[in-house]
Amino acid sequence: MYSEPADSSINCNASTEYCNLLSQAPFTACHSHIAPEPFIKACTETLCKYPSVDGINCQFLEAYATSCKLTSDVVLGDWWSKASCSAPSNPCLDLYCSNNEFCGETFGDTSCVCRSIFASKYKATNSLGDPTVCTQNSASLTLAGCLLQEKGIDYTALHLKDMSCTGHMDSKTHMVTFSFDGTNPCGVDVVTNGSQVIYKNTITTSNTSVDTVITRDRQVVIDFSCFYTQPDLKNVAFLIKDGSVVQQIVSGAWNYTLMMNTYTDAGLTQLVGPTTKIGLNQKIWMALKTEGLDDNMVAVVTDSCWATSESSPESLPRYELITKGCKNPADKTVNINGNGVGTSNAFSFNMFEFAGKSSEIYLHCKLQLCVTQGKSCVPKCGGGGNRKRRSARIEYANETPALITMAWTN
Repeated sequence: MYSEPADSSINCNASTEYCNLLSQAPFTACHSHIAPEPFIKACTETLCKYPSVDGINCQFLEAYATSCKLTSDVVLGDWWSKASCSAPSNPCLDLYCSNNEFCGETFGDTSCVCRSIFASKYKATNSLGDPTVCTQNSASLTLAGCLLQEKGIDYTALHLKDMSCTGHMDSKTHMVTFSFDGTNPCGVDVVTNGSQVIYKNTITTSNTSVDTVITRDRQVVIDFSCFYTQPDLKNVAFLIKDGSVVQQIVSGAWNYTLMMNTYTDAGLTQLVGPTTKIGLNQKIWMALKTEGLDDNMVAVVTDSCWATSESSPESLPRYELITKGCKNPADKTVNINGNGVGTSNAFSFNMFEFAGKSSEIYLHCKLQLCVTQGKSCVPKCGGGGNRKRRSARIEYANETPALITMAWTN
């Protein structure tokens, strides 16, 4: 049971005397039909601890009068004048309040008011609802309808940056939810901050007319967001006989999986397996795939790929296959497909080995997440020969890309 100290400013004797009106006329006409003692006890124990607000003092008397009417034909007459109450008219009878609310008055109107035990967790952090929920590339924020009501905020006047995206109130809990996703971004802003791609939206009130100098309505601005985090620097080496690399990237808000698979055909159906033999100068295809990213929001760009004869990506000698999203013009066997178009891409090249070195080859690739809103993430690459290769600067979330490494021996 939730309890708190009694309010020392309350005159319990006066409250007791008031509650004892139930033992006097005209209520005595009902005593033979329904006992007043439980009502008197409930009235006294409440009014001796809590201030008499929301007409709660009259509600005990009205509850007894209503119970009497339901169990007998007794007409009590004008009991409310003696009790200094308004004539009985109970708007709460037509008002549904959730388990976390009670019927009371706010700003002179009868409405569902937050119970203290429910509201305390929000008021302790000066918030109006629960933290942002980021699930399956969508973001949602849920506010407590009774907290909005207490502040005189009409939830139907609230919307996201796109005014057509309004809140939905649950009919049972009276919680109000606002959400956006890749299909319906609702005016979301995309910003980069260090290692994060942040999708930010705002719950606000309807735009005030430019001709309006003042407003007496509460203005609301509540920001919420979800983000992708660039994957940490990874160095995963294995023999080509294993065929693929899978990493689970934990981004804090949205999770996605990054994979690098090797194939022996352009259709990417013949996966390199434990018994697959790759010969020198044989063409192979590398598919860099992701699962869990929303291609309406971001694209994956293979920024660079290079080979070394040792496991460290910094070791020498180093042979470039892809640089700044474009193939090495000196290697005519390299081809890139779908780079920066969606959440997966592929490239191919002919197998080689380092002259005078061991048969082990390590392939390293750096990937970046690129924000697709309003622009292309496809690198612009020029022709080969004596023409100077051109590449466009792609706006990444940060300059610390993911690094995924594959090794093979022959």
